[in-house]
Formats: sequence, structure tokens, C-alpha cells
Amino acid sequence: MPKEDVPDSRGYFGVYGGSFVAETLVSALEDLKNEYQRARADKQFMAEFHHELKHYVGRPSPVFHAQRWSARLGGAQIYLKREDLNHTGAHKINSAMGQALLARRMGKKKVIAETGAGQHGVATATVAARFGMECVIYMGADDIARQSPNVFRMKLLGATVKAVTSGSRTLKDALNEAMRDWVTNVNSTFYILGTAAGPHPYPMLVRDFQAVIGEECLWQMPELAGRQPDAVIACVGGGSNAIGIFHPYLAHPSVRLIGVEAGGKGLGTGQHAAPLASGASAGVLHGFRSYLMQNADGQVIETHSVSAGLDYPGVGPEHAWLKDSRRAEYVAINDDEALQAFHDLCRFEGIIPALESSHALAQAAKMAPQMDKDAILLVNLSGRGDKDINTVAQLAGITLS
Repeated sequence: MPKEDVPDSRGYFGVYGGSFVAETLVSALEDLKNEYQRARADKQFMAEFHHELKHYVGRPSPVFHAQRWSARLGGAQIYLKREDLNHTGAHKINSAMGQALLARRMGKKKVIAETGAGQHGVATATVAARFGMECVIYMGADDIARQSPNVFRMKLLGATVKAVTSGSRTLKDALNEAMRDWVTNVNSTFYILGTAAGPHPYPMLVRDFQAVIGEECLWQMPELAGRQPDAVIACVGGGSNAIGIFHPYLAHPSVRLIGVEAGGKGLGTGQHAAPLASGASAGVLHGFRSYLMQNADGQVIETHSVSAGLDYPGVGPEHAWLKDSRRAEYVAINDDEALQAFHDLCRFEGIIPALESSHALAQAAKMAPQMDKDAILLVNLSGRGDKDINTVAQLAGITLS
């Protein structure tokens, strides 16, 4: 697990991050930070974490050369980091497993989580069942409607799913309710946060648990392709899958890092979820400071994305820092472009990708034809798309029985 480039003692990446929380949570976050620092230095804890990743999650996830799609696009060769093949079908299980082990280490019997696309909710419900913990998942009512298969999976795993009907009824509001629950039950409850955001130390610990993605790529790419990629591409909502693959590559300056946000119906329409690509200003949300979609009065504005997991008005603080330092680039892909990439990967490679991941695939499809045939693009395929078939069918005017 990488220990370099951690935020400062207050949890800041440059001017982003920090901890802006109710007084009730200050002590809990300090306890979590201290326990995490002890755990990451504990060889037994780390050995158990990696044992669970190998024998329960199914790591390492493979890297796959998408030869047919690459040939059709022309130009660069596209490789996919297959996080969709993890147990539960996405990268979310990596961090959920690490946090569940921390919860057990701290003697917490109940875990809570927020979820948008449902993959983090499923991952949290899964690790709660694995370790015999009570589990409550908060999910926006609109996301429940478009992610019904994942809602049923959570319930099958023994979790209580609570619908959030306030605000935009999506991920932002689910996170609000999860934070309220934590404030009320902080002594008995561990909050398993789904993305590399929130108050310190969450952006750091989620990044560290997810960095297994990039660490595997560092040895897999030379083994499979003969060298490291020219660019690594990943979708960005809060930013956990992207920072997980980006962080180990920070020490490789020749590798471009490209984060792909949800352009929704287009940046010019205001109906998107792309704070970095749209030039949003900095603000505070959910306990941390970062780029944030807000109006002139500092009020958070509603977002839109075809993908529930990217439908969030902020972004993790380390991504904000990487943008300002120009180590990473951030672009936006709109709904139609993501849907085209979704269908293309299905038909040319036999892989059904998550709509979140499809944004990164669409960016690769834009770049590949402009590059030489010996160029290499590595896309983090952060999740599988079973959960999205109802959304895709509905957009195509098809009713699934």
C-alpha cells in the first residue's frame, strides 16, 4: 500500500480536503485516523487484507487487450483493467473490505454506507455479511428506481436499504443522510465511505485501499504489453476507482493520467456532473473542500448523468490537487458518447461495462484513432453493467419483462 504523497496532518492536498464536520464527529475521525495509521503499519492487518483480496475478492483482476475494438477504432491499442471481474462486480469491494477490517479492529458492530449506482452498497452489504455486522445502506429514491437489481442484492445480503427522498434524490442526498446517521450513532457505528472524498482521513484511506488496482497494473502491463501505457484513463465521480489506478502511476511522469467526468447532456446545458472539466469553483460539501458545482450564492446545484455513480456535484480532494498541479487531466464525456461506448464494448469484445466505466471507454475511443498503432491506452473498467441494463433498455424504448 503506497505511503507517499499522503495529505498533510490536517488532511489537505494543497488547499483541498480537510475536515469540516460537526463537533460530534471530530473525535470519531481522530480515532479513525489514528487506528488507520496503526493498521497500515501492522503486518498482520495488511496480511489479512491481502488474503481477503486474493481468496474472497478474487484479486489480482486481469488486464485484457481489447484487440477487436482497438482494430475497429484504428490507432492505439486499448487495454482494460478488469475490475468488473471482482466479487460483487466492481472496484468498490477493495475499499469496503479494508474498511470492514478496520471496523472490526475498532470493535464496531454496525456499518452504514451511501450508494449511487448501488455497487458500493452491494460491496458494503457483502463485507458486512462476511464479518457478521449489521448493515444499513442509504440510497437516493431515484437511484433505487434505476438500480433495482442492486437494491435486491443488498437486501438478499441482509442489509437494510433506506430510500432518501430529499433534494435531488440521488447520491449527494444519500451521503447527507448517511452522515446524519453517523452523527447520531457515532459510538456504535462505522461509516464505510464509498469514494475518495469526505472528511480526513477518508480520502487517504480509500485511496490506499484502492491503490491495489494500479499496483497490479505496474507489473501486469510490462508482462502483457511489454511496457507501461502511454495514458491511463478512468471515470471520475467522487473518484475512488480513478485515484486507485492513478496513485501508483504518479511516480511515472511519462504516463498521462486522464480522469473522465460525466458530461451529461453537455457542459453548455448545465445538466452534467463535471466540476473539474467545467471550471467549477471550490467549496465545502460533505466535510471536505474541493471543486464543487454551486451557484453564485454557494448553493449546490443539481447534477445530471445517465450513470448513477457519477451523478455527484463534487470530486475527491486529491483529484482537485492533481488538476491544479497538472499531473492529471480531466475531461467530460456526455451521455450519448458513454452509451455508444457501452454498446461497442458489448458487441466487439463481449463485455458489458458499467455506464460509469463507459465514460472512460468513450474517452479512449476518442483518443485511439489519433494515435499510432503502437501506442497504449489503459482503461480502468471499474465495474460490470448488469446493473444498468434497465436504464439502457429504457433509453432504447425497450420494456424488460
